[in-house]
Amino acid sequence: MSPEEYLAPYAAHSEGGAGRHHPETAHASRSQFQRDRDRIIHSSAFRRLEYKTQVFLNHEGDLFRTRLTHSLEVAQIGRSLARNLRLNEDLVEAISLAHDLGHTPFGHVGQDVLNECMQHHGGFEHNLQSLRVVDELEEHYGAYDGLNLMFETREGILKHCSLNNARVLGPVAQRFIDRTQPSLEAQLTNLADEIAYNSHDIDDGLRSGLITIGQLEQVDFFARLWRDVQLAFPGLSGRRAIYETLRRLITALADDLIVTSSARIAEAAPKHIDDVRAAPPLIRFSEGMRKDATELKRFLHANLYRHYKVNRMRVKASRIVRELFESFMAEPVLLPPDYQDKSGDVNKQARKIADYIAGMTDRYAIREHRRLFSLDEL
Repeated sequence: MSPEEYLAPYAAHSEGGAGRHHPETAHASRSQFQRDRDRIIHSSAFRRLEYKTQVFLNHEGDLFRTRLTHSLEVAQIGRSLARNLRLNEDLVEAISLAHDLGHTPFGHVGQDVLNECMQHHGGFEHNLQSLRVVDELEEHYGAYDGLNLMFETREGILKHCSLNNARVLGPVAQRFIDRTQPSLEAQLTNLADEIAYNSHDIDDGLRSGLITIGQLEQVDFFARLWRDVQLAFPGLSGRRAIYETLRRLITALADDLIVTSSARIAEAAPKHIDDVRAAPPLIRFSEGMRKDATELKRFLHANLYRHYKVNRMRVKASRIVRELFESFMAEPVLLPPDYQDKSGDVNKQARKIADYIAGMTDRYAIREHRRLFSLDEL
């Protein structure tokens, strides 16, 4: 029995997909999306995620999430959701594992600063960079650049895109021009990402001591779950109480998404993935859960992401990224040969510098900055 025979007719079926830029013969034992997943896992960019910031720098603690562990958690949640909705788990897993491949060192501050540095050279956005990584920058095959992934995987990686960029990118971004939707698998992965970071950022925030249970009890959604845990396990405290609450938080979000999305799919009654693309978004939380999730995100933004200790690292990280970019632009000879553009086109040189910096891990960026600016480093 084919692993895709259980899928709903409107799910993404790999043999009926839009294919690869460079046609390849089908594999005897793996579906097209399984092959994509495997290529992503074996990529250099995927391995570098181990040392890229989620919220806390890698060296700040062994148990804090990194981009790699975050991507694995997204994949786990996504596969569970996909199975319940009879969607393609392999495609969801591939998108989940690839969605952060283009992220800069130092989390979102790295992206923001690099985008500022690139404002006169086409800008920078980690979502577009993730697509660039799998389409061009990975070097694994003799016949072509990139990983030659399936169209459906690539469109799932491209979650956001401006109209100007969409016109340049071609078919993979056409939906942003036509205002249509990606596959249900891509829609689902986007929300699996949200479930993962909401839950693990609470865990990391509590572990770091930057936020407290007392503060979180001001958020009604968390407070309800916390009270339920206290009623079910009187006297439970510490990490076990936190994990039990976060387990229930993930379950509540996932169950709501499954029920709400199932109802929306039934109402739209798509018969094929083309019907999904023409419909409004079908993978959604209920209005009540969306409000709860939004309140939680606002709390994290105000109390964790903008905590003064996190801000101190943001300032340091922004200085590192900006000074690296400015130094390389002023003197491209400081770059490794592969990143020196010989055409004399300043925009091409800037893009190569952005590729170089975006590919750095946190610790590599710190070391590279020291090599350039410290007399004690060579």
